[in-house]
Order: sequence, then C-alpha cells, then structure tokens
Amino acid sequence: MAKPTFEENLAQLESIVTNLEQGNVPLEEALAQFKTGITLSKQLEQTLKQAETTVTQMMTEDGQAVDFDPKADAK
Repeated sequence: MAKPTFEENLAQLESIVTNLEQGNVPLEEALAQFKTGITLSKQLEQTLKQAETTVTQMMTEDGQAVDFDPKADAK
C-alpha cells in the first residue's frame, strides 16, 4: 500500500480535530484518535521541514544552505 500523501495526512488530522472538538466521541476512542493525531502532526511537521530544506537549498545561488526566514522576505 502506498504511503499517504501530505494532503491525505492533513485531511485525516483535520477530521480527527473536528471529531474531538465536537465531543461526541467515547473516551477510549478519543484517546486513540488523539494519539493518531499526534503521530500525524509529527509526520506533517517532518515533511514540512524537509520541504523547507529543499527549497532553501534550491534558492541559494552558490549552493550553500542558508537559514530560511519567511518573515525576512515579507518586509
């Protein structure tokens, strides 16, 4: 089975958050969903960090990695 895409993981996390916010989930199921949500959150964060590194390396003219600061570009 193929690894879920970033978008699929994000959609699953959003679904979990919605379920938990509604409060209609039994405690055991809520804990299981929360655990799954934490795992998904960590996976999504790792994927974003990898993408940030890739973009940063592609944007440097001399091939040297530089710190990525999106706020600096917004000024």
